[in-house]
Amino acid sequence: MTEEGASSSASQTIAAVHGDQDRSEGTDSPGSSDSHGNQPEPGHPVATAARVPAQSEQGTRDRVDVRMPADGAYLSVLRTATAGLAARLDFTLDEIEDMRIAVDEACAMLLSQAIPGSDLDCSFRLGQDAMTIRVSVRCLAPQVPADDTFAWTVLTALAGSVDAQVGPGDVLSIVLRKSRDSSRSV
Repeated sequence: MTEEGASSSASQTIAAVHGDQDRSEGTDSPGSSDSHGNQPEPGHPVATAARVPAQSEQGTRDRVDVRMPADGAYLSVLRTATAGLAARLDFTLDEIEDMRIAVDEACAMLLSQAIPGSDLDCSFRLGQDAMTIRVSVRCLAPQVPADDTFAWTVLTALAGSVDAQVGPGDVLSIVLRKSRDSSRSV
């Protein structure tokens, strides 16, 4: 494989939407084109964000969606995104590190059940003082992780609030919610 081919196959597109921006551009769904009319190449991972928050998300300032191969080799991308987005909310260094570890642990739980060759989807919702992260993957026979295990207890301690659910299409999701410590002044 040429250097150019290796670089294009590993490329990711990450887009973020801020509260007042026009959300009509930038949505990448299968068969759609980007704002330049380019079609995504088949088999290339694409991360997108650009949708109007639903009524239940009105407290959401920003939303960032990342899609990448369901492979542990790519988890550093999510850890870095988590740290950067938590820093935007003025989380402490300890809170940022807790969320990086929590995302990594949640992904490890999901990857053990992922269909080989599938994608891992991660959605970050940034509120005024809180961050919600949903990581999801398609599974053959999804099993919600038990909430009475040591791993789940650690995950809850790191993230604050954790939930797992199986959705349509055998998609297993873990949702992490972390609020900034309200006892400190900003």
